[in-house]
Amino acid sequence: MEHVADTATLGPTERVLPTREEPLVRAASLPIGGPVGEHAAIGRQWFWTPLRVGLLLCLLTLMLSWFGKASCIQQFTNDNGQAELDWRSGRPYVAMCYSDVVPLYSAEKLDQSAFPYKTKWYEQEGGVRQERYMEYPVLTGLFQWANAKLTEWWTAGASAGWLPGGLPVAVYFDITALWLGLAWLATMWAVARSSRRRPWDAALVAVSPLALVHAFTNFDTLATAFAAASVLAWARKRPVLAGLLLGLGAGAKLYPLFLLGPLLVLCLRAGKMRAFAATAGTAFGTWAAVNLPIALLYPRGWQEFFRLNGERPADPDSLYNVISTFSGWAGFDGELAAGQTPMWLNTVTAVLFLGCCAGIAWVGLSAPARPRLAQLGFLVVAAFLLTNKVWSPQYSLWLVPLAVLAIPRWRLLLGWMLIDALVWAPRMMMYLGEENKGLPEQWFLSAIVVRDLAVLGLCVLVLYEIYRPKRDLVRIPESHGRHASDTVDNTSDPAGGVLDGAPDRFTLGRARSATGV
Repeated sequence: MEHVADTATLGPTERVLPTREEPLVRAASLPIGGPVGEHAAIGRQWFWTPLRVGLLLCLLTLMLSWFGKASCIQQFTNDNGQAELDWRSGRPYVAMCYSDVVPLYSAEKLDQSAFPYKTKWYEQEGGVRQERYMEYPVLTGLFQWANAKLTEWWTAGASAGWLPGGLPVAVYFDITALWLGLAWLATMWAVARSSRRRPWDAALVAVSPLALVHAFTNFDTLATAFAAASVLAWARKRPVLAGLLLGLGAGAKLYPLFLLGPLLVLCLRAGKMRAFAATAGTAFGTWAAVNLPIALLYPRGWQEFFRLNGERPADPDSLYNVISTFSGWAGFDGELAAGQTPMWLNTVTAVLFLGCCAGIAWVGLSAPARPRLAQLGFLVVAAFLLTNKVWSPQYSLWLVPLAVLAIPRWRLLLGWMLIDALVWAPRMMMYLGEENKGLPEQWFLSAIVVRDLAVLGLCVLVLYEIYRPKRDLVRIPESHGRHASDTVDNTSDPAGGVLDGAPDRFTLGRARSATGV
């Protein structure tokens, strides 16, 4: 089967038209004339291409997201006549505008021109004095430091009357938000370019409720941009570039490296191990090149990220905390002292995740049709989040580009993203405290259960479509219609790069005798 290289070369009947194919989009189009007509000139618009429309929608979402966080960078004049950040009366929780970017500016000494990983400070934890350093991976730490330096230059310009002024922390947040917004735009762009026959699906990334709530909650859009761009590079048969982007992504957050697992399984099945070796070698080499200078110069500061992740107990977002709270269970390790490592919890989470990865690998090698990269990638990242002891709210952004590429069913994905985004409300009300008219913890934990069930449901759907490729919308050639199940190519993967259309070379179980499913 011949696969087109780009949406620009697709014929009108080969493009997916959401107003015809997606009931949700069809209904939304009624106020502006309804679905596109049978004789419409598809692909003739010189400016408003699907990509540009998606980027505009993404800009609007990011603008609204910034306004959602803006309440937390307002200022007031204190009794001493000095401007101060207005977090009085629990504003971050009442206004639901909390962002880690704001408190980390002072907590990690960025407001003192401190270089990450070199500068240390001390905090009291459970009566124990703890030595602390920058707690983020190297690229994210350097990203924060660079924004702090830009803040210094901006405030110097404001003092000289050249630029508008404001609290340094507010300037820092705005500068950081600019780059984080650009990173989410890059994420959306990469998904649109990876979709080929389905570029409109990237609109789900653009208007995602999760982006609306969490684009500026932390620094995770940096990692999603690298991960999505690496998938695009792989789709364009550029394995070395894909590895470079994965390595840079791992320098920001480790999760992009999880995509190497699905690539290994799929390349083993298709006999494309040379391409995998190029990607994996470049990824680890890039990660090492980013980390080695800091690790050699400031080993104690570099280790802080790994130390903290090892010592962290089960976060409120984890299923372990849900079970513990509702059942009264003390956890695998019982009561822990400050700074004590939950060894049993760490072991259980690692074993569960590795067990899930082994199961996903079996699926990849034994399914009747070779799974697509996005399908296995989504399963691996979802398995990590579901089994991990930490699921910070912004981690859900990791799933968005992979979900759009894996299961482009608009109503289901928007439903899950809305559920996940709404978890923010009971979270903020829980942190506000019942004494301040907040919500009890049980409301938040119930929302976590619903969120996890929604993600688990998406995983089941992905598995169903892996074993029933005739139901996979991405595999169906649109020129034959949505229901032309007899035309499905079981080796097709528009984002598969060298895997797209390649015959199987190594399979297990059912796949050995299940050709042409």
